[in-house]
Amino acid sequence: MAARVERRPNHRLAALVEEAGFSHAGLARRVDQLGAEQGIDLRYDKTSVARWLRGQHPRGIVPILLAEVFTQRLGRKLGAEDLGMAGCRPDYAGLEYASGPPEAVEIVTGMWQADSAQRSALVEAAFTPGALVVPSRDWLIGAGDERPARQDGDRVGLGDVAAVRAVGEAFRRLDNSFGGGHGRQALVRYLDTEVTAILRGTYDSRTGSALFGAAATLTRLVGWMAYDVGVHGMAQRYFVQALRLAQASGDRALGGFVLSTMSRQAVYLGHGREAVQLARVAQQGASVVATPRVRALFHAVEARGHGLLGDARACGAALLRAEQALECVAAGDDEPEWVAFMNEAQLADDHAHCYRDLEDYDKAREYAERSLRLRGSEYARSRLFCQTILATALLELGEVEQACRVEAEATEQAEGLRSSRAVDYVREFTHRLAPYRDVPAVREFEARSGCFVRTA
Repeated sequence: MAARVERRPNHRLAALVEEAGFSHAGLARRVDQLGAEQGIDLRYDKTSVARWLRGQHPRGIVPILLAEVFTQRLGRKLGAEDLGMAGCRPDYAGLEYASGPPEAVEIVTGMWQADSAQRSALVEAAFTPGALVVPSRDWLIGAGDERPARQDGDRVGLGDVAAVRAVGEAFRRLDNSFGGGHGRQALVRYLDTEVTAILRGTYDSRTGSALFGAAATLTRLVGWMAYDVGVHGMAQRYFVQALRLAQASGDRALGGFVLSTMSRQAVYLGHGREAVQLARVAQQGASVVATPRVRALFHAVEARGHGLLGDARACGAALLRAEQALECVAAGDDEPEWVAFMNEAQLADDHAHCYRDLEDYDKAREYAERSLRLRGSEYARSRLFCQTILATALLELGEVEQACRVEAEATEQAEGLRSSRAVDYVREFTHRLAPYRDVPAVREFEARSGCFVRTA
């Protein structure tokens, strides 16, 4: 017989309940309301609160919601640990939005260490749409941090930061060409060993700002790679921490870039409303500093959310704003390095995806073909995605054999790609072939594509 877990009364929570003046029913109701605001269906009552006071820990992100309830009521920032719920940290670890740069460093370095050790709690963490709200809100309205500086450990200079950025650029190119499955663990180990040590070194405020920006960029990238291999809960947590590091760096445009990445993940997972909200927060929070190319990116990701929701008018308006912003880009503009990919090829790709979702297959075909004409071969994964959109459009327009030829060519050109998203694209196209299984071209394609699905 399994030993019974002894629970001790949660005196910290009891003290906060008394200070806030909540009844048990009132606290439960407020948690349910906050959950509903974030798209989470919760049904707690006064009995639930009584259990928490006796020492039971709620599951998932509920400790974060509870902390937010008390933060709003008492007017000071509280975390789950302040509620006596540190023991349930594995359920929400990585979703916290740190109160300051030192805490942000502790959270993200802990994640790098856990990921490097391949701990199951991080790998198995679930993606939680409701957990997107608090970080994006805190980034948008939170007071700016003092520029990060530190006086402890080895001296860190701008040359060290440049090295971190160079490593990130190498992994970014690897990801674009071969997928997130190549090199992700190597990047995690670099973050865990090299970048952790640098963040804990001695640096002035100028170097600190640059360092936190570089750390944010690499943390976003390792999250992007996790997203690409289908580890979505881990990816979400990395994005939240990248957002906090970007805030600490003082780079609002970079924070907006992280939010746009979160928006793309939300689209991929079918959460259109959250995707639109994240894109709009990026636009609002970085409006003063966003360059034309950055604005084009933010409007394009908003359009993807509208397309998923089937809102053709809002989607078209966002795409038009993206086009207008991109037209304002001039040679020699001082644009961030991370937004260089947002060009005519990428915008045409976003158009194609939107029109695929809106079931306007003529336009999806037109823009997919345009993107493929403009997109370089080094973007192997993006080309496969766009070729699959083209093949889907052709299929839905009745050109079955040509659709199969395009998709077969896509899988051949993407040999060596390690990307769960790529597999999902091919599988989704294959699923659409079900009504045409008697067509020889379809049978031939399915026989040839099976190897790609098994190995990518």
